[in-house]
Amino acid sequence: MTSYLWVVPVAGLIALGYAFMQSTWINKQDPGNDRMKEIAAAIQEGAMAFLGAEYRKLAIFVVVVAALLAWANASQHDSHALIALSFVAGAICSGLAGFFGMRIATAANVRTTNAAQQGLTGALKVAFNGGAVMGMSVVGLGVIGLGGLFLLFSGTGILGGGDVAKDMHFLDVVLNVVSGFSLGASSIALFARVGGGIFTKAADVGADLVGKVEAGIPEDDPRNPATIADNVGDNVGDVAGMGADLFESYVGAIIGSMILGMAWMGSMTEANRINPVILPLFIAAAGIVVSIACTFLVRVKEGGNPQKALDTGTFSAGGIMLIVSYFLITQLLGDGEIKIGADTYTAMGVFWATVGGLAAGIAIGVVTEYYTSDHKPPVKGIADESTTGPATNIISGLGVGMASTAIPTALICAAILVAYYTSGLYGIAMAALGMLSTTGIQLAVDAYGPIADNAGGIAEMAHLAPEVRERTDKLDAVGNTTAAIGKGFAIGSAALTALALFSAYATKAGISTINIMDPKVMVGVFIGGMLPFLFSSMAMKAVGRAAFRMIEEVRRQFREIPGLREGNAKAEYARCVDISTQAAIKEMVVPGLLAVIAPVAAGLYSRETLGGLLVGTTVGGVMMALFMSNAGGAWDNAKKYIEGGKNGGKGSDAHKAAVIGDTVGDPFKDTAGPALNILIKLMSVVAVVIAPVLVSFHSDEKPAAKAAVEAPAPAPTAVPGAVEGAPEAPAVEKAEAKSEPEPA
Repeated sequence: MTSYLWVVPVAGLIALGYAFMQSTWINKQDPGNDRMKEIAAAIQEGAMAFLGAEYRKLAIFVVVVAALLAWANASQHDSHALIALSFVAGAICSGLAGFFGMRIATAANVRTTNAAQQGLTGALKVAFNGGAVMGMSVVGLGVIGLGGLFLLFSGTGILGGGDVAKDMHFLDVVLNVVSGFSLGASSIALFARVGGGIFTKAADVGADLVGKVEAGIPEDDPRNPATIADNVGDNVGDVAGMGADLFESYVGAIIGSMILGMAWMGSMTEANRINPVILPLFIAAAGIVVSIACTFLVRVKEGGNPQKALDTGTFSAGGIMLIVSYFLITQLLGDGEIKIGADTYTAMGVFWATVGGLAAGIAIGVVTEYYTSDHKPPVKGIADESTTGPATNIISGLGVGMASTAIPTALICAAILVAYYTSGLYGIAMAALGMLSTTGIQLAVDAYGPIADNAGGIAEMAHLAPEVRERTDKLDAVGNTTAAIGKGFAIGSAALTALALFSAYATKAGISTINIMDPKVMVGVFIGGMLPFLFSSMAMKAVGRAAFRMIEEVRRQFREIPGLREGNAKAEYARCVDISTQAAIKEMVVPGLLAVIAPVAAGLYSRETLGGLLVGTTVGGVMMALFMSNAGGAWDNAKKYIEGGKNGGKGSDAHKAAVIGDTVGDPFKDTAGPALNILIKLMSVVAVVIAPVLVSFHSDEKPAAKAAVEAPAPAPTAVPGAVEGAPEAPAVEKAEAKSEPEPA
């Protein structure tokens, strides 16, 4: 099948072609009157200025890390200095995806507003097509990067001679080098998420506390100096940030599956020996075509329900992808039994693992919607508690966020068990890929939300007719739901992707088991469990510091600009945009470096300590991400529920309490919570990339898997602390295939 690998980058080119086609169509739409154009230009200028400043700062990081990677891998037997090229390519592709998505989102917002003057149908089409550009840019650049690099390094002799279908060592080197692409994507994603989150929440908090609570004016009122910065933040946080998040999840799931697929090669026939490794690339390519086809199903009639239209496209893509996955898996893996150690698997087992991942992702999204929708009891309960003040609002929201971790965790566990018992660790990686196979349309639906939100803000600032704001609010309400579901989906995929990458690290580092009775491992688990809290603290405090400056600036303008409160003077919007930009660029550095340095330091101390660190970070990070994202979403929609006329409506004491609760929840759901998804994946992919270096660094120690081959097996004895009935360690596979470690 390697002769057909050219199909993968071609699918990526098709995605970029579709994104270009939609961009061209959007730019041809009417942007409206001069006032609308002026507002939209200010939003786009602020968004692109932030992106430019962020990328200039990140370019320094990319150059330094690339040089370190080249130096550390130059003399490695299982890697190569060209991993630096893959790293740079991953960083560039991630940056380009954010740039393309941001550019078109800031063009689609005003055109959505103008289309809403005629009706809902046209407005939905513009907003969704704007989101589709982001979605297709992400998947297109992802498969072009991974597929292109795999073809380059495996087929040109640039890494030396060899046949990836026959030479396991050469294939191992190729995958090590290609994994640098995932590291580049993950690094940019974390900085983009943290920086974008700090920007948007500093502006949002300033606009809410001074505008709504102190001045008593609407959120998007042009008298509010922070309103342009707030709309810019929607783009840098929820378009570029979410795009970078899912880009690195998508890439990480593919590369993790490819690495774990090596363990299956020894049991395959000669004709399809390489197929377990390249299967993820073909599934990703097929997902692009399916996603593009299903975007044409997203249509709504005037007066119809936009949520139904978006669900039709998303669920249709999932259903079709299952059929396509069945065909690809059975064709590439064959219909025979696959022996991995003492276990026997089949192609159907891999298919059921993929189904389990997709089903878990959808279910997590539904549960997330239950805990964050203003039509459901949890949010209504928070709104009711708001009638007695901010304290009870915050207590209730914290309780909802904590409770919301239970069912998604159970669903993630179910997906892991189904995947592992049907196809081992390879199945877990394929479950993550199944969840992300239709990322193109999933991200299109998610990026549609901030475009609709911006459209409403432009309608308010341009003083358009009330029915225009009603239509954009209808789109925005659906966008809030899709955003909540998207965050839940992102967390679920992050958990499975991190586990797949952790398994890939264990395979490369020669770790067959993680013994929690080992003090080195336990230390790693505790430190790993602490890191999500420390990371979240850094992000939350950064938002607090930036918001303080924003609040002082908004108060200054209300105080010093005559006639601003009365609407007779123009606010200094650029000052607020500049405050958010400077704060975000400055504050994103330390949390980002923490995620890169921590696994390197742990790995240099001990490979087992790094394994424990990844376990602790994954468990703690997933729980914290679920809690923070859902609590923040619930607070936000409790505020909107009251603003809709319940419990006293706008201006009531309950509304003021809900605004304060929402302000607390803003950095929960849009800064720290989403960034934790990337934290756990970035730390895992750092471990994968440095694994060959760690094996060389600790060369005086025999890797556990190697030691098991060389040392005679001890007689069975009772081990203190062992769990009765635990499965025996699997037999070591053929020497030419990598042994598959047991789960922690």
